Amino acid sequence: MELRVNIKKKLNDFSLDISFHCRDGNLLALTGPSGAGKTTIVRCIAGLEQPDSGYISYNGKCWYDSSSNINLPSRHRGVGYVFQEHTLFPHLNIEKNVAFSCTDTGKIEDLMQTFDIYRLRKRRPGQVSGGERQRAALAQALASNPKVLLLDEPFSALDIVTKKKLRDALGQLKKKFQLPIVHITHDLDDASHLADCVVSVQKGRSSEEWLPDSFGVDLKGAARLNDEFCHGPDVSEKKACWKPFKRRHSALVTTPCHSL
Repeated sequence: MELRVNIKKKLNDFSLDISFHCRDGNLLALTGPSGAGKTTIVRCIAGLEQPDSGYISYNGKCWYDSSSNINLPSRHRGVGYVFQEHTLFPHLNIEKNVAFSCTDTGKIEDLMQTFDIYRLRKRRPGQVSGGERQRAALAQALASNPKVLLLDEPFSALDIVTKKKLRDALGQLKKKFQLPIVHITHDLDDASHLADCVVSVQKGRSSEEWLPDSFGVDLKGAARLNDEFCHGPDVSEKKACWKPFKRRHSALVTTPCHSL
């Protein structure tokens, strides 16, 4: 099962034209400069904005298709969305926030244990740290049993130590919940540790120009071409979609792969 995205949309300063897919259990990182169109892509997937043309589907079910005049409302897409700033209800404690949209009350405690917030369950969001609020927001997003999880820079305002803890939690989440995760990040270190594929976006299109030279170091012989991850049967050209390979030092080895 996979999320498939192929959309176009006219924005103020440029036209968005992007395509990729992400399978269950994989994390795709969207990276690039501010104002490149990354949040618009994620909002289109969530159904909060409508593309001008193209399609979005999950597991063969169409969420948006301009050619068939289909645009499934956001509430029917089954998407979990975590924003840069948490969207917890300030008057509810952590446990009630997590349970707010939960479809299975039996999983609330398990989610709080997974994100190490069970001990904080009776506190309100204003009584816990920023990292703890973001862990609660992740648990809240997963409580609704989403088909796809969308993350819009949820770690950007956190300190390095807290960010590492949340990165580790997200890595566990990837393995445990087996759903497609699309993660917007400016932090290439986050991408190198978490992502199965990295799509660099600049002015609404896939482009490797924004990436530093070290991001593509030692490409020859370093890794195999990752055709299977983001390769579609109708691909006619390579685009800037990268499969990261970890090393013991800070340099990141990548190999280009195909977008749809």
